[in-house]
Amino acid sequence: MLERLWAGWRSSYVTGATADRHEAGGCVFCSLAEEPVDPATGVVAHGERTFCVLNAYPYGSGHLLVLPRRHVSSLGSLDDDEAIELWDLARRAVSALETAYRPEGINLGANLGEAAGAGIPAHLHLHVLPRWNGDTNFMTSIAETRVLPESLSTTWAKVAAAFEAE
Repeated sequence: MLERLWAGWRSSYVTGATADRHEAGGCVFCSLAEEPVDPATGVVAHGERTFCVLNAYPYGSGHLLVLPRRHVSSLGSLDDDEAIELWDLARRAVSALETAYRPEGINLGANLGEAAGAGIPAHLHLHVLPRWNGDTNFMTSIAETRVLPESLSTTWAKVAAAFEAE
């Protein structure tokens, strides 16, 4: 029988962690769209219509977000050039993670809308995460704690170097 572990704390954590930034200055992703590639911003790559940034609240080391620069909430709102570039940057993000981390797998996906789990549903974003066999453990479900083996600045250095090496 399938067992389910409830992690409802995650929703309030993500909402609470981003609420102040939304109210204070609009969309956090829109403000990051024009930021430079820099460890202070977390931005690791830019395209003409898209960008890639570290997830500030990662599920694991190397968790990236790939986004259109334009503030849109749905795939259908992208124009053809944005859609092509978004997919190309997602492909490059996967390649950068493979170079930087040598994972056994990659999760690539999107939570489209609040009901689907999007912490910031108003700005479309794709998640790209390196994965390894056995990389989940009891800490998340029992202790409501995610163990990350490296800092965001270390993650940024690895991923930015991998993007630059392309």
